[in-house]
This record gives sequence, structure tokens and C-alpha cells, in this order.
Amino acid sequence: MPTARSNGFKISYEVAGDGPPLVLHPGMFQDGAHWTHSGYTSSLTPAYTVIAIDPLGLGASDAPREAEAYALERRVASVTAVLDDVGAGRAAFWGYSLGAMTGYAVAALAPDRLTCLVAGAWDPIDGFHSAIEPTLRQWGLPADTDPYALIKQGAAAEPYQAALIDSGDPGAFRANYEAFSREPGLHAELAASGVPMLLYAGTVDPWHEPMHAFAGRTGVAAFFSLPDADHKGGWDRSEDVLPQVLPFLAAGT
Repeated sequence: MPTARSNGFKISYEVAGDGPPLVLHPGMFQDGAHWTHSGYTSSLTPAYTVIAIDPLGLGASDAPREAEAYALERRVASVTAVLDDVGAGRAAFWGYSLGAMTGYAVAALAPDRLTCLVAGAWDPIDGFHSAIEPTLRQWGLPADTDPYALIKQGAAAEPYQAALIDSGDPGAFRANYEAFSREPGLHAELAASGVPMLLYAGTVDPWHEPMHAFAGRTGVAAFFSLPDADHKGGWDRSEDVLPQVLPFLAAGT
């Protein structure tokens, strides 16, 4: 895999296809190849040069165990380092969950590097925090329960992610979580970024309503819902997502 360097760390990525550059950034306990595994990449490579990133702490990228390595500014630097490495001044960006949070950060802090942003299943208003209470309530768990164990357990139920977890560094996973779980929302900076945006989430995902509210209140983003999909379902249903996203990408790249 080709690699870029950012803040002293190796960031691995894969490139496939032909056309305008499109960055694909996965969520927690995923790697860049998960986009191919889940049925997205084959629909994108005929029209785009797809750049699938292994985020810091995941896949073939370096895996530091300090939460500071996963700060928002450093996540942005990882993406721009990959763009520099492939010689792309600007690119479209598509991220899901943690990848959507990273896309928000790039749009907010380096808007000149993006042509457009597609973001699935992450609250731009309050970030991770808005999902904690409803998720614990749904599971009938005390309010002081550590959500990390639930996230890891849910990811490990999917064989592809279970293999990634088994081969990864538990300390790096935890540091990554500690960083993103305390990041605030970027709604003000995002609304002022000028980057065209398409947001989406499943109607059973706790982040559906905050994302819908952000899009409606600011008027800077389009939004679509995936009926009856939870957080995982919003990722799994590529056959429902791609017909909504492809026209947006074609207009924005």
C-alpha cells in the first residue's frame, strides 16, 4: 500500500479508478478496504479516482496509543497529507461515522481542499455525545456505563470488523475513542465553510434527528434518510445509499 507521512506517522491508503479524486474515509473499527467489502467502491471507480484511507490507528496505518495523536487537527492533517501524496489539490470526500466527523473537520479547517462532502451518521452539532444517552437507555444500562465496550462489541459482531479488531492494537483503539468521544460539534464552522454537503442517516440511528436539524436549520446541506436503518444499517445498505450519493458527487466534482 502507498503511504503518506503526517505528524511523524504513516498513513496508508489505496488508489483505484479514473477520474476526479474522491477520498473514502471509514468509521471506527473499519479500514479503507471496508468500502470495497461493503459494495461501494465498484460503483465509484468508473467515474472517480478513489482514495481509500486507513485512518490512523486502523488497518495498515500507524497506531499510536496517545489520544493527542487523534486530535481533530491531526485527523485533518492526515487527510491533506494523503491528498498531497497523490498530487490532488482538491478532492471530494465521503466519510461514514468517524469518517463523517473527519470530513466535517476537513471542511471546517481546510475547506479549500474539498470540492464537496458526503457525511453519513455523525452529529455535526454535538458530536458523539448526543448518541450516548439514547443508546444506553435503549440497552437499559446505567448512565455511567462506558460506551466504548458497547461500540467494540457491536463492531466485533461483523466478521470483517472482528478480524480488523483482532489484528489491531487495543491501546490505539482506545486512544482513538478517547479523542473522538470528547470532540465538540463543528456546526458553526461547518455552516460557514462554503463546502457543498450531503448528509444522511438511518431513521433509527440516534444521529438522524440532529443531522436532519442541522441541514434544515442552516440550509447549507442536503439530507436524506434511510428508513428503518440503525447506525450499522446505514453503512450496510450501499444499494440504497449509492443512488442518492452518485448524483450529488457528479454535480460537485
